[in-house]
Parts: sequence; structure tokens; C-alpha cells
Amino acid sequence: QVQLVESGGGLVQAGGSLRLSCAASGGIFSRHAMAWFRQAAGKEREFVAAISRNGGQDYVDSVKGRFTISRDNDKKTMYLQMSSLKPEDTAVYSCAARHTILTVPISRDTRDYSYWGQGTQVTVFS
Repeated sequence: QVQLVESGGGLVQAGGSLRLSCAASGGIFSRHAMAWFRQAAGKEREFVAAISRNGGQDYVDSVKGRFTISRDNDKKTMYLQMSSLKPEDTAVYSCAARHTILTVPISRDTRDYSYWGQGTQVTVFS
């Protein structure tokens, strides 16, 4: 059983930066693909970025070039560095984990992720 805890959210002016962290406990972190999803008020949860066990990355088009996902297996932590933030990035950001074998492609589907954090609020004001 994997437990995930996000941190790093907050209030930031448009154009600013934030770094989110997702700390994992339980399970073997290195055997899990990881992802960030977000849900804005009144909208469905959407995929933001994912990182595979061996560091492969995938991003939704709206954050490419602005967000960077990374992981530190020794620290059992995943990160999302967010730059050039826009008001439309405002949402609750949640991390998710998926136990996989190395050859499994990165997934953007929430149904493929078994473990979820409680979320952290990111608010970007103009």
C-alpha cells in the first residue's frame, strides 16, 4: 500500500513559479509510475504530467515548456516544477502512483492509477 502526500501549493502571481512535491511511503517507490493531475472548480480532473519508472515523461500540451516533472527514487519523492504560471493553471493538484513493469507505456488515464494523494491547492492570480 502506497501513501502519497502533496505539498508546495499556494497563491502566486501570474508569471510566477511553484514547485510541488509528492512524498511517498509504503511500497517500493521505484516500481511505480507517477503522475500529476489537476481539477479546477466545476471541471473534471485532467492529466497534467507523468513520469515512468525509468524517467520517461509526458505532458499535456497546455503545460509543455512551462512545467517539468521529475522524481528522486532515493527520497521517494516526485516533483512538479511549474513556471510561467497562468490563472488557468488554478486547480487542486493531486499526485498519483501506478505499480507497473518497465515496458508499460505512460498513462494519462486516471483509472490506471491506484494510489492518490489528498491534493494541494494552486491559485494563480493576475
